[in-house]
Amino acid sequence: MIRFGLRLAVAGGREALTRLVVIAAAVAIGSGLLLTTLAGVNAVNAQLTRYASMYPNASAGAADPLWWSTRQDYFHGKQIIRIDVAATGSTSPTPVGIPSIPGPGEYYASPALRALLAAHPADELGDRYPGRDLGAVGLAALTSPDTLLVVAGGTPDEVANLPAAKQVTSVGDTPALPETTVNLILGVIAGGLLFPVLIFIGTATRLSAARREQRFAAMRLVGATPRQISLVAAVEAATAAVAGTAVGFGLFYAFRDLLAGIPFTGMPFFPNDMSLGVLNVLLVALGVPAGAAVAAQVSLRRVRISPLGVTRRVTPKAPRAYRLIPALLGVAVLFFAIGFKPETSDGQTAVFLPGLLLIMAGLVFAGPWLTMVGARVMARYANRPAALIAARRLADNPKAGFRAISGIMLALFVTSVAVGVITTIVANRGPAPVGSTDAGTVTTVFDEKAPSVPDTLFADLHAISGVRSATAVRENPEATTSGEVGVIACADLPTAYGRCAEGATVIEVPMGLSRWRESASPATVWPAASLTLDELQRLPVVSVVVGTDGSTAAVERTRTVLEVAFPTFWVGPNVPGDFESDFANTLRGWEQLANVIIVASLALGGCSLAVSVIGGLTERRRPFSLLRLSGAPVRVLRRVVALESAVPMLAVAAVAIGMGLLAAHLFLRAQMDYTLVAPQPGFYVIVVVGLAACLGVIASTMPLLQRITGPETARSE
Repeated sequence: MIRFGLRLAVAGGREALTRLVVIAAAVAIGSGLLLTTLAGVNAVNAQLTRYASMYPNASAGAADPLWWSTRQDYFHGKQIIRIDVAATGSTSPTPVGIPSIPGPGEYYASPALRALLAAHPADELGDRYPGRDLGAVGLAALTSPDTLLVVAGGTPDEVANLPAAKQVTSVGDTPALPETTVNLILGVIAGGLLFPVLIFIGTATRLSAARREQRFAAMRLVGATPRQISLVAAVEAATAAVAGTAVGFGLFYAFRDLLAGIPFTGMPFFPNDMSLGVLNVLLVALGVPAGAAVAAQVSLRRVRISPLGVTRRVTPKAPRAYRLIPALLGVAVLFFAIGFKPETSDGQTAVFLPGLLLIMAGLVFAGPWLTMVGARVMARYANRPAALIAARRLADNPKAGFRAISGIMLALFVTSVAVGVITTIVANRGPAPVGSTDAGTVTTVFDEKAPSVPDTLFADLHAISGVRSATAVRENPEATTSGEVGVIACADLPTAYGRCAEGATVIEVPMGLSRWRESASPATVWPAASLTLDELQRLPVVSVVVGTDGSTAAVERTRTVLEVAFPTFWVGPNVPGDFESDFANTLRGWEQLANVIIVASLALGGCSLAVSVIGGLTERRRPFSLLRLSGAPVRVLRRVVALESAVPMLAVAAVAIGMGLLAAHLFLRAQMDYTLVAPQPGFYVIVVVGLAACLGVIASTMPLLQRITGPETARSE
């Protein structure tokens, strides 16, 4: 029977060969995307693992400890990770990616940072790392080819006095994020892409299922057993799936390097990170053909019952409203979380994750009922034959109408949640306004208070072209908010940052001479402090604020002078918004990944719909031919097919996006007391363009309708 099944698949005539090629091509695209998804998950995991090597936890062991301090610096708005290390003995661990521990006055730099050092004047960047360049940091320590990283050496006493200094006896074996968090992130990414891919593969393997049912029913009538029929069907489906899977592997390896260079997470991958494990290869190589065989057998359940089961088709039972219960329960859980806020991350996960999973499962479970309701509404208001025919068919079998678009619903929900949460966080914690006075302000906040600032430092700062002012802010002994408000002499306040209250000689000001999330303004009036000038001079300095003309050269030269003068900075002398921009860019990287999921899922949804439409046309070519013979124009039949596909897809998209934004709002209210900020127009543009592309793919199948519904079809069947 295996040989017979192969013969039917390969030598069963033009129709069988066409079906084999179409299924194989669809499976090739699906398996290629499945491999890309699995490799992408591995690449993200590799990035997180390398990120962990920059932030090891303090540890004790038999080896001589290594002093370690990780800090952040900035150049042209890009973050530089600076790691200072100092060995305490011969057995101190070596940081990942370098051959040996650098000594005092030595450093290793990433290839991207070395390129910046070579391309810019030393007084803008290179002077921050004086000493000997020992070479490039290896790829094992870099999250991406664009990572800016420097590993600088020092003495144990020097590094021990740096911010966040710690002693470590092992490096690179502790994850930067809790394992459950990483798994949750990767699970959402994989789920958002894998589900549409699997739907697409399943739809492809069911192509022309009705025609195969008729053929296998005829075989049953001449004596074939159900087991033989199942074996033949499995062999036929697996043959196409094996061929398609092999081509899918070829497509993946052909385009892997190009895919690695796309910054899906805000930064590109290394090509080798887009790798496949043995389990991944076996999962696709064996799972796709096996899944195709199972789908083929499931589609023949009527034939196995009776060879006449194909002709005894009845309208399936209509789905009931109880299918909405899981989704409503998920929403109720998120509403409950607003009043009950767990304090631990594990407790938060225990509340939010089940709620989101309930909504996701509930949407898929409720999909057929929503499709049926939409079809009935369309039928009630239909005023043309095409709309009425399409609505009646969808209402009779809403499960079939929803099957091909279920992946779109899930992916749009997941990405709507992600985009809604990220957009809101970025809006609330993003950078200061671009183009304001703050854009040219460089601020150094001391980790430890300095008794005074040398006059030579102010001379060096004023010697920089583009520097307009330099002000030392001193500790405010009466500040009610710890460390956030300092004091300066009224005479030292630059006019660009405001003016003093009437009669004041000493005033209270923020550390950076501008309030949080407010641009500095000459109109700002700063309140008087209850200090004399003599008392002010005895207070320690807590920050230095330098005003520039905003030019890149002036800002970066100012940073370099301040870092050399105060080498124990925590976050490098920064323009307001540097840190916030970096945080926002990280979130935008995940938002970009969510947009990729939208585009990929909509593309897959369009392909699934196209395959479903082709299969439906092939299976219904006789009824459509009879309709044409009875006088129905081809354009009416085209409208029927278009409405059957477009109406469920558009309805599902609206429900999924609405539920996703609702879930995002409830999560933000419960977790951060934020109100949902509507996603940027780009999100809606991507969704609209993607849905339009899906409709375009469906439209591309319409020419087939006229070719297969001619009078000869009605006569030959």
